[in-house]
Amino acid sequence: MKRFALIGAAGYIAPRHMRAIKDTGNELVCAYDINDSVGIIDSLSPQSEFFTEFERFYDHAWRLKRDPATALDIVSICSPNYLHHSHITAGLRLGCDVICEKPLVPSAALLEDLSLTERETGKRLWNILQLRHHQAIIDLKNRVQSQPSAHKHEVELTYITSRGRWYMESWKGDPRKSFGVATNIGVHFYDMLHFIFGKLQRNVVHFSNADKACGYLEYENARVRWFLSIDANDLPESVKGKKSTYRSITVDGAEIEFSEGFTDLHTISYQAVLDGKGYGIEDTRHCVETVETIRTMNPVRAQDNEGHPFLSRLV
Repeated sequence: MKRFALIGAAGYIAPRHMRAIKDTGNELVCAYDINDSVGIIDSLSPQSEFFTEFERFYDHAWRLKRDPATALDIVSICSPNYLHHSHITAGLRLGCDVICEKPLVPSAALLEDLSLTERETGKRLWNILQLRHHQAIIDLKNRVQSQPSAHKHEVELTYITSRGRWYMESWKGDPRKSFGVATNIGVHFYDMLHFIFGKLQRNVVHFSNADKACGYLEYENARVRWFLSIDANDLPESVKGKKSTYRSITVDGAEIEFSEGFTDLHTISYQAVLDGKGYGIEDTRHCVETVETIRTMNPVRAQDNEGHPFLSRLV
């Protein structure tokens, strides 16, 4: 049984990590968040210590480290994006392996710093790339690899997840903390595309503002037109008033259905880490570099057949 700590216990994704810790037969020993809305702990790990100040959390973890019988084994991180780097290095320096949500960090330079900290501490950092464990994504990857095409696959990715006014008032609406909408809601899709279609060869942004972005990505085996938004006004007419989220991926005109099957992906990811088969720094480098480029690139006019169909609404 591994002994876990959790940083960011009040966040949206934290219950999936708590469940994964429990369902893999391990123990949540202590948790930290500046917010105290963490009642979910009672149903999953009621014995866990909880702190609302990082200094007290770190001091507690350091005291546990003095005795091999109580020392923490793994620190899981679900904190806001801009804090990932600091929380990762803190966990590694506590002598723990670390499991962190996406995006791991905002830049390739910070990936190098994390690699250095891994070498200094002798501990490992693992990233949650849960879509790589989704059966529909695995099946598509296998189909692409087993049926080589003379032409690149034509892909359209559309993801609209409506957010209320609270979003812009939270850390997620601050690009200094979330690194922008393409990073915050898109990073796992960019990892998925790389996982299925190979190395990225071209990256172009056609539009970007505080609540939406779109562009074109070309991989070894695919040409991808993408559109991401948190604006409910972008929902297709067929969806408005019925659903707040619209997710669509088409490959050569055929819809890829993967709206189900998300429930246990964090638990599967945790088990892979515990089995030594998780995804580390080099596995996440591609999507970090992709979102860094998207975030820093000036939008350009779409060339022929490279613009997403929704782009015409924006320009």
